[in-house]
Amino acid sequence: MEAVGDGIPDHADSTGVYRFRRSDWWTSGFYPGMLWIFYDMTKDECYKTTAWQRDVEMEPWLLHPEGGMNHDVGFQFLPTAVIKHTLTGDEEARRRGLAAANYLAARFNPAGGFLRAWNQGPDGQPVAGWAIIDCLMNLPLLFWAGRQTGDPRYAQIAVRHADTFLQYGMREDGSVSHILSFDPSTGAFLESLGGQGFAADSAWSRGAAWALYGFLLAYKNTGDPRYLEASRRAADFFLSHLPEDGVPYWDFRLPSLQGEPRDSSAAAIAASGLLDLAEAAPAAQQKTYQDAAEWMLQSLTENYAVWDRPGFGPILTGATGNRPLGHHVDCSLIFGDYYYVEAMAKAEGWKNRIFG
Repeated sequence: MEAVGDGIPDHADSTGVYRFRRSDWWTSGFYPGMLWIFYDMTKDECYKTTAWQRDVEMEPWLLHPEGGMNHDVGFQFLPTAVIKHTLTGDEEARRRGLAAANYLAARFNPAGGFLRAWNQGPDGQPVAGWAIIDCLMNLPLLFWAGRQTGDPRYAQIAVRHADTFLQYGMREDGSVSHILSFDPSTGAFLESLGGQGFAADSAWSRGAAWALYGFLLAYKNTGDPRYLEASRRAADFFLSHLPEDGVPYWDFRLPSLQGEPRDSSAAAIAASGLLDLAEAAPAAQQKTYQDAAEWMLQSLTENYAVWDRPGFGPILTGATGNRPLGHHVDCSLIFGDYYYVEAMAKAEGWKNRIFG
């Protein structure tokens, strides 16, 4: 809290000094999300006070024509407005959460059955026909809104998007594509794109973690066993391709590992998802996923967490943002820290699960 102040932390280099973003940036919910977890676990009012205004600051961007909000409003408003309403009953937070859900639902393409990703591609040109694996993590915002309002359309949209990725984005071996491209007018599937992975047919490790966790969330919200099976397949692929310390390289299908960075954020996301999967999986497999999550968290704690550097803002090092574009390579990422905290809270019995 001292290092961040009123800023919106996104990443940090080897100096441990946070770099900040505007409140419309997709990672703007993760720091306050950690604060709400701390508040829920400790009941220390300082965390609630510090986190209180963060959803208020983000809301104007939902109506801003030049803002950067997109499919990631779930990442922004689930760990702010939704958890705030859950823990405090604040009705304005509920209203903001529903406004974000409406914004997300409006990005749905009924022809292709997907939520449109981003607003522009890497070249700065508009993209209307892309869907990405990350967006599975935003679907709980729609499921929540459906329960809050009694309107089934929110869940219907979430299910259509999950089904589309299950059909076109998940491979037989449990690996997944990052980007799916569709004709936005007809909905016809065109191709898979590498995105932040090494290639279109590679296996971006953070994408595998999003799939593991995201399909499990779809299962928790629907009870559909297809999503549980998809989560298990993604988990088995992820775990079977890990190096000895349990923290993956940024892609599981690199032609050479020489000089390639790890991604501690992928390990943190996967560990948190595995703890939920351990509760949902058949009894014979629960211990496997529980043990794997604990092993990965122990490795992150002992090998990637920064406990001995005074003034170092983040928790984890060794994360990789976008290796193909050279963005935030071997650094600290705020969402890696968030999912590490979330997983540790689950291990300590935390029940008010933001993405559950």
